[in-house]
Amino acid sequence: METQLAPRPLPIRQRGEPCCAPARAAKLPVARADRLAEHLKALADPTRLRILDLLAQQEEPLCVCDITPQFAQNQPTISHHLRLLRQAGLIECHKQGIWAFYHATACGRRSLETLNNLP
Repeated sequence: METQLAPRPLPIRQRGEPCCAPARAAKLPVARADRLAEHLKALADPTRLRILDLLAQQEEPLCVCDITPQFAQNQPTISHHLRLLRQAGLIECHKQGIWAFYHATACGRRSLETLNNLP
């Protein structure tokens, strides 16, 4: 048999009296929150997660021409995903002539490791 608790009486407050204790200030600075949100947005796409994982598994940077065939999307779409990952600081790119080579940054590797530890 369940025991039901009697409802708690509502407190009587005077006009102008606050209803609750003041909330503590947020510790996360706005700039840090913005940066974290940028990372999370970049990681919130399955293709970008897989691209980051692919790059994190490599010992040497990969040319975009080696990345594109690994995915169902065409080259402009893969380049778009690479740009978003690069802007978030999760990968870096260097050019050699007309070719672009990509590798996962330390931040990208840590982010991927953290995500892989989620249930």
